[in-house]
Amino acid sequence: MNYKQAVNIYDLRKIAKRKLPKIAFDFLENGAEDEICYGNNENIYKEYKLLPKYLIDITKRNQKTLLFNKLYSSPFGFAPTGTAGLFKRGAEKMLAEISNKENIPYIMSGAANESIETISEISSKNTWYQIYATLDREIIYDQIDRADKAGFEALVVTVDVPIRTKREKNIRNGFSNSQRMKPSIFLEALTHPGWIYEYIKNGGPPTMGSWTKYVGPNANVNKTVDLFVKNVPATNQTWDDIVKYRKRWKKKLIIKGILNPDDVKKCIDCEADGVILSNHGGRQLDKAPSPIQVLANISDCYRDKIEIMVDGGIRRGSDIIIALCLGAKFVFIGRAPLYGAAAGGLEGIKRTCDILKEEIDQNMGQIGCTDLDQLSKQWLHKNN
Repeated sequence: MNYKQAVNIYDLRKIAKRKLPKIAFDFLENGAEDEICYGNNENIYKEYKLLPKYLIDITKRNQKTLLFNKLYSSPFGFAPTGTAGLFKRGAEKMLAEISNKENIPYIMSGAANESIETISEISSKNTWYQIYATLDREIIYDQIDRADKAGFEALVVTVDVPIRTKREKNIRNGFSNSQRMKPSIFLEALTHPGWIYEYIKNGGPPTMGSWTKYVGPNANVNKTVDLFVKNVPATNQTWDDIVKYRKRWKKKLIIKGILNPDDVKKCIDCEADGVILSNHGGRQLDKAPSPIQVLANISDCYRDKIEIMVDGGIRRGSDIIIALCLGAKFVFIGRAPLYGAAAGGLEGIKRTCDILKEEIDQNMGQIGCTDLDQLSKQWLHKNN
């Protein structure tokens, strides 16, 4: 099977697993500790059923979505995913290109392999920039200014990485921050010729493009990653920092990694424009709830005061519809487009989008929904 034959996101995942060496696939898939949170993100959607309404003219169906006064072609975008170049060299440029062509937002990771300036040359109109606070605040202030100069539309502040976590697959595989491989792992990687060819052809692991500036003229992968690791996570980030980012960034400001309703209220007090409810794909706090589990309550309380978005565990178009029914304005997908990138590069990412758009459209027709604005909890049946 190749990416063109993929019927769903799970097919793309199977292809990605076949093409990637164990160390790379495990890094993509892993969660924290027992991976309870990671599994729950996906499984929680199975607790909901869509409640159809029939004898409705569904000839014309519209999944275009207005977010921050901008009309996107679908209600989903690409979540920030660090070191995407490990799965497919140049993946971040591909994500930017597809987001531009498909008219959906792409959140460029602050831990990306490409630089802010490189991505802005491909697309800035649909690109948001995600930051992690740095112990040396001047680094993050400079990145905010660079993203502004590059024309990015929004700034996304990730707040759910206050400390490093225990990702046990990485530990067992000996995954290092510089992405260099010990001999035993390299030998296993040799059984994936396409990936290892790209790895060797490009001189080994990809660097972190937006960080090389702060290392200096002799920047290399190890020096750049060392600087990142010394600065992130910033254990001293507080709400005062959010206020400072807000003063510095005049466009849309979004806080990502929120789960607690009290924190949503603080985001509003800090004049943020949106929140992304997220548990970091299950990669940080293993006993955290799924965003879907807290979404309805938060939406009921705050949807008129701030834009509420979610990510985590989305593998089907029906998952996206469920999130919208529970009160999300928009959703973001992280692993799914990376499966597509590993499976088929640029066209594999496009296949990810096509699959989800098709499933959204088919489910809309099946439940009698002609426009996503119609969705609410009345379209849901939850298992007892």
